[in-house]
Amino acid sequence: MRPTVKTIPGILLCTLLSLQSMAADTTQIDSPILKRMFSPAPSAAEKPVIYTFDMKENIAAPIWRTTKEAFSEADTLGAALVIIQMNTYGGEVVSADSIRTLILNSRIPVSIFIDDNAASAGALIAIACDSIYMKPGAKIGAATVVNQTGEQVPDKYQSYMRATMRATAEAHGKDTIIRGGDTILVWKRDPRIAEAMVDPRLYIEGIIDTGQVLTFTTSEAIEHGYCEGAVDNISEIIEKHGFHDYEIRKYKPSGIDKIIGFLINPIVSGLLIMLIIGGIYFELQSPGVGFPLAAAIVAALLYFAPLYIEGLAEYWELIIFIVGVVLVMVEVFAIPGFGITGIAGAIAIVTGLTLSLVDNVVFDREFTGAGLSALMKALSLVLVSLFLGLIFSLWTANKLLTSSSGALSNLSLRSVQVTDEGFIGVETKQKEMIGMTGIAHTVLRPSGKVIIDDTIYDAKSEYGFIEKGEPVRVIRYETGQLYVEKDT
Repeated sequence: MRPTVKTIPGILLCTLLSLQSMAADTTQIDSPILKRMFSPAPSAAEKPVIYTFDMKENIAAPIWRTTKEAFSEADTLGAALVIIQMNTYGGEVVSADSIRTLILNSRIPVSIFIDDNAASAGALIAIACDSIYMKPGAKIGAATVVNQTGEQVPDKYQSYMRATMRATAEAHGKDTIIRGGDTILVWKRDPRIAEAMVDPRLYIEGIIDTGQVLTFTTSEAIEHGYCEGAVDNISEIIEKHGFHDYEIRKYKPSGIDKIIGFLINPIVSGLLIMLIIGGIYFELQSPGVGFPLAAAIVAALLYFAPLYIEGLAEYWELIIFIVGVVLVMVEVFAIPGFGITGIAGAIAIVTGLTLSLVDNVVFDREFTGAGLSALMKALSLVLVSLFLGLIFSLWTANKLLTSSSGALSNLSLRSVQVTDEGFIGVETKQKEMIGMTGIAHTVLRPSGKVIIDDTIYDAKSEYGFIEKGEPVRVIRYETGQLYVEKDT
């Protein structure tokens, strides 16, 4: 039915009342656009908030955590502009990729102030920002992916980085330029330049020759559209954005943030892995709940807890690690030798420690590029830490046994018990029992008792369990202990 002239005022009145109701309670509006439409206009006395934070360290999990918290606080404060102050030589591609994605999706304009270096992963983050300002003498570029020794990694990793750099530059769109009646679309940031920061094979006339990785100085970056201007401080950037009366808020990490950032540092993670392995090793040398096991447990908590809080580690990765430790202990105490159980336990330990260092989002992508690179780096860190932890444990154990002075001298027993002082040596008759046969007096699991020539002796099974009543044969005698096997 079509509305009549009389009903139109009623419809308009209802519409106005609905809009008034929506404006009265904007917290119930989910759309950001509607929130801006119906939120009350800011008071003339309110100053725009300019939010800043530093990125002056290796690009890794701690700085990714800082970035997330900084943008969350800036959004809560309703900041008009976010400024990142950068000085970094690069870091992990995965963390840099996460940061650049957060910047590209930010509703708040983001500027970056490069006051010295924006190399490698830092260049990727800088290109993602809406505007780039550089201090005279600063540099941006050199984004080739390298390993820990500085050598270039295989091309499949470079390919991923090249595409990421191009996509980041393309995300800023094109400018429309009219020349002589012709309409020309020009990239705001040329994707070829971004790619040349990774690939030394590219040739761009007037900019870079083949065989060189591109790095811009401040003036070169301005000339080729990769810097909006040279500035000496953040205040100049704010003025260039047209703010004259404003409030600056700077990100300040809490005590917990500092502790978590410290613990998830790769170096600290490696040291914690060494402590875990060392504690387990010494505990296996002296079974029971003691200081080594307590140290290993504390190190494991300090290793996994911050990674879990950061969303890197999941509960199932912790379960894999625990299962691995249990399997190794079963192999040591219940199944003589080192077989499938021990190997499976070692693999589970390495898997749990490695996967907890990798953001699980990499499994949602094509498993190449940054995801595979992050996994390989995590695996390398774990394996090197495990090796160093084992070497350190063996060295420490040797020092405990041989040191006669110093801080470690009282941690092991080195006194000699001689016969002249009243000490009685171990009976040597059992050495002559090698080759003799008897029966298992108890179950040997692997230790137990056997009967040989109607005499009961303590013994240990050399291979597997031996049930009570089964025939046994003595195969060797060592350190006061008979070792037997089933007599077939």
